[in-house]
Amino acid sequence: MSFDDVAALLAQADELPYGEARTILVEDALRRAEAAGDEVLAFRVRARLTDAYQYGGEPAKALATFSRTLAEHDRDPGRFDETHVLLWQMKAVVSSLTLFPEIPLDRTYALLDDMERRYLAGGHSLQAVYRRRHVVARHVGDGAAGDWYLKWRAARRDELSDCEGCDPTGMVRHLAQAGRHEEAFEIAAPVLTSELSCNEQPQSVLTAMLPVYLRTGRPEQAADAHRRAYRVHRSRLADLGDIAEHLEFCAITGNEARGLEIVQRHLGWLDRAPSPHSEMEFAAASALVLDRVAAAGHGGATVRRPASDGRPAADVPLPELRTELAERATTLAARFDERNGTSHQGDRVRATLAAEPVADFLPLAAHHRRPVPAPAPAPQEDIASVDDLDALLDIADRRRIQRDVEVTLAAWKRFDVLAESAEPTPLQKARRLDGRGVERALDGDEEGAVECWEEASRLFGGLGDDTRRHRALGRIGAMHAQMGDPRGLEEMTAAVEHFASHPTEDGDATGSLLRLANAHVEQDRPADALAVLGRVDPDDAPDRAGEVWFVRGQSLLMTGETGDGVASLRRSVEAARASGGAREAATPMLLLARVLAGREGGPDEQALSLFDEVIAAVPAGSPMRAAAHSERGLALLAADRPADAVADLAEAIAGWTAEGLHEQAVHLRVDLAAGYLSTGRFLEAAEAAEEALPALEDLPDRGAGRRCRLILAHAQKNLGEEDAAATFATLAEDAGEDGEHGAVAHFLDEAGEVLTGLDRDAQAAERFAAAAEAFEKAGDPYGVVRARRRAAMCLLWCGERDEAVPAMEAARAALASLPPDNEPARIWETALVSYDQARLLAQVGRLPEAASLASAAVDGFSTLDETGPAEEAARLRDDITSAMRE
Repeated sequence: MSFDDVAALLAQADELPYGEARTILVEDALRRAEAAGDEVLAFRVRARLTDAYQYGGEPAKALATFSRTLAEHDRDPGRFDETHVLLWQMKAVVSSLTLFPEIPLDRTYALLDDMERRYLAGGHSLQAVYRRRHVVARHVGDGAAGDWYLKWRAARRDELSDCEGCDPTGMVRHLAQAGRHEEAFEIAAPVLTSELSCNEQPQSVLTAMLPVYLRTGRPEQAADAHRRAYRVHRSRLADLGDIAEHLEFCAITGNEARGLEIVQRHLGWLDRAPSPHSEMEFAAASALVLDRVAAAGHGGATVRRPASDGRPAADVPLPELRTELAERATTLAARFDERNGTSHQGDRVRATLAAEPVADFLPLAAHHRRPVPAPAPAPQEDIASVDDLDALLDIADRRRIQRDVEVTLAAWKRFDVLAESAEPTPLQKARRLDGRGVERALDGDEEGAVECWEEASRLFGGLGDDTRRHRALGRIGAMHAQMGDPRGLEEMTAAVEHFASHPTEDGDATGSLLRLANAHVEQDRPADALAVLGRVDPDDAPDRAGEVWFVRGQSLLMTGETGDGVASLRRSVEAARASGGAREAATPMLLLARVLAGREGGPDEQALSLFDEVIAAVPAGSPMRAAAHSERGLALLAADRPADAVADLAEAIAGWTAEGLHEQAVHLRVDLAAGYLSTGRFLEAAEAAEEALPALEDLPDRGAGRRCRLILAHAQKNLGEEDAAATFATLAEDAGEDGEHGAVAHFLDEAGEVLTGLDRDAQAAERFAAAAEAFEKAGDPYGVVRARRRAAMCLLWCGERDEAVPAMEAARAALASLPPDNEPARIWETALVSYDQARLLAQVGRLPEAASLASAAVDGFSTLDETGPAEEAARLRDDITSAMRE
């Protein structure tokens, strides 16, 4: 086994984030180094394995590999010379020793002393040592932690100090625990605006700042810190303890629903927790979240726990899981306290389990909102003081026509109470039975409603009350039509004919015509609806003119007569305003605004003004208000005004969600994500898309899910997240299932772009190579050339030079397939291949060929008057020529 084989495995590991996959590669490299009998190589790989274990969530294994490499170094420092690496790793090892209650504290203190001795012997500052002494003191609850903090802050920083993000993070944690939140904020402020390259930043400092933001009156910054940090932590087993802090944050800010999602996502990690300490923290914080969920009225919920070590997967009742997790945390805390000789860890767990909310509800995004409390009831008639049965029935009829359901039901309920001691007359019984049909209809019992109305109609007929009989028949007909029963139209028509011959002072003729016209509209028969409306006498029920014009407007729009439809809606708005004010006019205004906004050119000021009026007219939390925000947001988005659209879309989603109407919010979340993406708010775009995606996966129409995933991929790409590559790859798979080779090629190309941007060049080369094949299937010769060229360069950058050379030759060969009718494009692609091939051949020592290709690139770019690329190629040519002379 050669050094190159081991180096190749390590290079491959470097392209992966810390975690199981990376660790497996480094372990394989170690086995091969040991099998080759190369002790020095094995030593260096083992040092790399310590980091893989430490940052990959297996610190116990890191203790073992570190101990061995340190012993080898001490045995022969000249041969095993990774001194700086070992001194750096010693910091993490000291901290890790505290996380395992079975490891005696004496061992930790001994390592601290050894660390101090080694740092002094090497002429290093003790700043990092003081920080570790502080960490250990804070862990056991030793008052000396404050003294070590002062020494740590006063000591000189050097090359062994923690990075400029991690050092202040530790200080913030100390100050926050001491209640010195403003000081913590001041220390963190410069870090939060810095560009940090550390593997643990900025997520660690943002997590440490959660209690600081909350207790210094900065709730929006707290929400932002939670969202940004948790996105990183959620994929890292090593960060289970940090995730616990986010659970506590959710529990004390009214975000127990979000907390429950996080518990569900990571519950399985408890079975392979990085350490007993992180297990304890996560269990305690999870128990707190479950407590808050139960307090919110959801104690009957269950939580899905994955299978592990012979334990089958199961839906665990929330109270049972809460008790189990709390006991798990307190048991572990007791072990730590026994080892430490203090009660500090137990006190921390008890404080977590008993933590009280610091805010009723802290929205984590603009579209997050809790259900709004029911509005205060409007002044009502004193139903309880009414003892006359006829008066109660009259109140119910009058309020039902006014759509005041609450008072209507209260009047009927009062009637029922009085009817227990006073026998109603036959007419009163019939009227109450008619009302009972309305109650059944409100409960969704369509057949029950029809039964009540049929019996009421029979009773009214027996009493000779034809007016009430035909009102009941009209209601039966409307319900039958709603149920798809063909008798419905006949029954409503009979009511229409009766009231045409026997008009009433209550406008029954108009009411029966409106009922029949609405049924025709619902059955997509606008011409029949217009014919019915043509029979309306304007003087029969002038207060219902707004309704008549509204149904007429709907019907005309359905027939394609948009101009007349808009005119009718305008008349409806005017009539409704005159009879009932803006709230009465809200329904026609909303439809009119929607129609005007859908015209070519997008929403004009009139349409937006109508949306404004609807929103102002209807109460907060009402479905119509949410609908108005939805329509206005979608109209603005369609008009390429995303910055204006996002506020409305966020408000609409919040409104629908607060009302429990989650279905309406699903697709709007995708539109909101699109708006955020278009305005450069990439974090919000990613989160909105991730919220929408699960609900879209089960829909038969896969288009919405793919659109959502595409938005997510671009948001992740702009956030610099590696997950973007996987999301683009999923899009490519979906496109492949539909035989869309061009889309497959595009998405694979995007995935390669993401990976090479993150220096994952080996993986990027694979994606570009696959993209080239897809471009070929799609008949895109330009895509083939570009993808093969980029694959070759990625192979070069990841050290695979032997593979890079033929890959670039394949790119050059693909130039022959470029169409001859676009000479500028052919020259451009050829010059790019020549330039990159020159770079590649120069790297493998084929300088004369490289110089010739660089010259060809200069000529190509110059032909196209591309001055910048030509100058760059000339510099490359000159550098190669100079190297040839040496």
